[in-house]
Amino acid sequence: MAENNTLLEKLDGLVSRFEEVSTLITDPNVIADQKRYVKLTKEYKELGDLMAARKEYLQCLNGLEEAKMMMGESDPEMKEMAREEAAACEARIPQLEEEIKLLLIPADPQDDRNAILEIRGGTGGDEAAIFAGDLFRMYSKYCERKGWKLEVSSANEGAAGGFKEIICSITGEKVYGTLKYESGVHRVQRVPATETQGRVHTSAASVAVLPEAEPFDVEINEGEIKWDTFRSGGAGGQNVNKVESGVRLRYNWKNPNTGIVEEILIECTETRDQPKNKERALSRLRTFIYDKEHQKYIDDIASKRKTMVSTGDRSAKIRTYNYPQGRITDHRINYTIYNLAAFMDGDIQDCIDHLIVAENAERLKESEL
Repeated sequence: MAENNTLLEKLDGLVSRFEEVSTLITDPNVIADQKRYVKLTKEYKELGDLMAARKEYLQCLNGLEEAKMMMGESDPEMKEMAREEAAACEARIPQLEEEIKLLLIPADPQDDRNAILEIRGGTGGDEAAIFAGDLFRMYSKYCERKGWKLEVSSANEGAAGGFKEIICSITGEKVYGTLKYESGVHRVQRVPATETQGRVHTSAASVAVLPEAEPFDVEINEGEIKWDTFRSGGAGGQNVNKVESGVRLRYNWKNPNTGIVEEILIECTETRDQPKNKERALSRLRTFIYDKEHQKYIDDIASKRKTMVSTGDRSAKIRTYNYPQGRITDHRINYTIYNLAAFMDGDIQDCIDHLIVAENAERLKESEL
């Protein structure tokens, strides 16, 4: 089994690294260096998964050899047992090989992060804002299903409902790795509530999913941040107008990719607690800078991969929601289903699974495993 040997060689080569990392993460000096420790514990988990797969793979290969030898036995019962064992191993080995190949591809280091979700109404005026609201509801329902926590950090409501813009943070397991496929332009075709003639209109909303930055990913000189406070507007009774809980942050940042100094302006109004709003504004500032600094890295990947599923051009039209036909089409993978009502209710996992499969197939091709 030549392929087994190359896969086994790759796995055997990782055993010593796994042992090294296992020792390092118990070293007090490493634990004191938070950035390094986080990196190593992540590597430890990934290598641990590979070691578990290696163990099962070896058991299957050895089990198959033994079963083949036992088939020469004269006892019919032993022969039958050996045949069953061989069949089970032969069925499991190719599955394991696929699993190992995927585990051997370096994962996107950002997949495990929490995410910032930004939805903006695009072309189509009031109807685009209403659609942005529908998308926000869809993601909220999806987060509920996943047991993730979604918190709105700022929202600008549309005149006829929905949102011109809504920004929220989502925390949970592998949030960015799951939702990154949603970045792009989402297009809706339907008769708007504001339309009197009953004609179908096309509107759009853009979705951006950004990996949330950890405090030690980005260097910010907090002394240079200018803070303003203001009273939050909107519904909420008397407290809203009396207490200056809204915060506005201004920060001059030099873009390392262009050398240009940009002023970043972030507002946060969603809680009545000013320190909490400050904390969230800071978190968004870190994510904004991290995203900008990583855009070059993302562009490099996208230029290498012409049929990239997840990253790349955020202005690309990725999905159409056709209400008259009850149809959803994802243009990147030619995926079409006719369960629009359930999809808009947060039942989007099947589509995400198809995108992940397409992405993995591409990465396998690229790594030539």
